[in-house]
Amino acid sequence: MSFQRIVWVVLDSVGVGEMPDAANYGDAGSDTIGNIARARPLALPNLCRLGLANIRPIMGLAADPEPLGCYGRAALASPGKDTTTGHWEMAGIHLDHPFPLYQDGFPPEVMDQFERLAGRKSLGNIPASGTEIIAQLGEEHMRTGAPIVYTSADSVFQIAAHEEVIPLAELYRMCEIARRILRGPHEVGRVIARPFVGAPGAFRRTTNRHDYAVPAPAGMLLDRLAERGVTVASVGKIYDIFLGRAIGPHVRTKSNAEGMSNTLEMMDAVEAGLIFTNLVDFDMLYGHRNDVEGYARALEEADAWIARLLASLRPRDLAIFTADHGCDPTTPSTDHTREYVPVLAFGPGARHGVNLGTRASLADMGQTIAENFGARIENGTSFLEAVTAP
Repeated sequence: MSFQRIVWVVLDSVGVGEMPDAANYGDAGSDTIGNIARARPLALPNLCRLGLANIRPIMGLAADPEPLGCYGRAALASPGKDTTTGHWEMAGIHLDHPFPLYQDGFPPEVMDQFERLAGRKSLGNIPASGTEIIAQLGEEHMRTGAPIVYTSADSVFQIAAHEEVIPLAELYRMCEIARRILRGPHEVGRVIARPFVGAPGAFRRTTNRHDYAVPAPAGMLLDRLAERGVTVASVGKIYDIFLGRAIGPHVRTKSNAEGMSNTLEMMDAVEAGLIFTNLVDFDMLYGHRNDVEGYARALEEADAWIARLLASLRPRDLAIFTADHGCDPTTPSTDHTREYVPVLAFGPGARHGVNLGTRASLADMGQTIAENFGARIENGTSFLEAVTAP
């Protein structure tokens, strides 16, 4: 074992530039961090110290001549650009085909069964921005009690409901019904509860979102670690993405601030193993809402926190910072974007300044972690030797 403990942080949607096939997804020119830096100067000293600007030129950010971290970027080998695809690939799963999309809404065989089992008619059933659809249909929803069903360019079945019209327990029950229905050819990546509050003209989504994912195939990274008795702790939506499988200590979060604080607390509590964190605000609050300023501030807040995380690392720790896809807030679309993701690895006892290059798959990170703990997953090429000091 080269490292006793690995802290793996997913900066959700912080892509570092379009992949060669981005145009096939309607994402030509997407560059989440690069386009934000062009629109608004960024101050990211800690990420740059680790080698962020060494991965590729980023306006206003200087490459470090002697970065503390090992740096590179990773491509998505699987088709798609969604949360489930990205996280599954990190854990060693390559998809043969993408999760289904519903740009014309869900078919009658899905919706008729959903409404019958839920006991309510529904509104919407169209691709839409979450904030826009509750603005458009929220008042009718409050009048009729019909939940708002919508999707996006990603493989999701989302149900929005006002918390005073449909209580959270019922909303979650409806999501569980949808999850049971959406199998086989209609097996979307996630069913998502999207509760909101407020009055017409002033609706706002709450932090009581809940995701219902597809079970990952057997043999993924967390399974392999569990087989070897390695502790896996999670912070944020990691627990929901993997349905809690092979995860021990865990905490769900409602914001980046909670996720960052809880990661440090988990580092105090977990002596060895993997701590797996997702910081979701970049994607959920800013990328999908095309909020460039909000995204930039969130990056700077995370950068400041990274200094605390690095200071908390023990001699045999390794921290890996990455993302699962892009979500460029500067483009007209509010959807995820098909981008490379950063790979930044640092540990007090690790090598410094190693260029990890362009990795063929996000699974390379998972394979590195697997090898460190004496395991192996189906896909990915480990870079453990490159980051391990002699």
